[in-house]
Amino acid sequence: MNWMEMSLSDFQDALASKSATPGGGTAAAVALGQAAALTEMVCSLTIGSEKWSEGWSAAENARVVAAEVLSHAGRLANEDSAAFDTVVAAFRMPKATEEEKELRRKSIREGTLRAAMVPLETAKKGMELLHTLEPIASKGNGNAASDVGVASLLASAAVKGALFNVEINVASLPPEMAAGVVEQSKGMREACSQVARGVMHAVHDRIQT
Repeated sequence: MNWMEMSLSDFQDALASKSATPGGGTAAAVALGQAAALTEMVCSLTIGSEKWSEGWSAAENARVVAAEVLSHAGRLANEDSAAFDTVVAAFRMPKATEEEKELRRKSIREGTLRAAMVPLETAKKGMELLHTLEPIASKGNGNAASDVGVASLLASAAVKGALFNVEINVASLPPEMAAGVVEQSKGMREACSQVARGVMHAVHDRIQT
């Protein structure tokens, strides 16, 4: 299923259904796409306007990152659901013989690792975007400062939501199999909070000036 080809209403209906997919990981990737899109909007409203020329450089940098993140967000949304569907399919594999049991176990673990790696990529992309937002909140188009704030909230939710999906999947894997993913995600939640807090302060300061 390609969630990005659905209308917003249809996607929300799918998300509200009792089906396991789309779920939180897909929603996190979609939120990341919305954050990137809002960032691009603010950059477009900044670049070329002499009034906000001080923010052009920051906006140009943010626009490059946002465009790259946006190009990946839809893929990550689809891959997140596909990865979980693979895990479900693996659990349904036959287990009558020892060979079948071993193949099933291997398929479950490989699928689960993939189901952790996809949201890890979502989280990484979210951090890349978050790091570009404070400068455009401070120096970009002041009339769009609130939009930067919303982009930051969405990106932060995407990162932290994706990390929940990383954590729940690696918890069921052998430590040696999960080690790489665990290492890559270490400290990311705290870093996300710190960066997002800086953006929020910049947004509030800009709105109040």
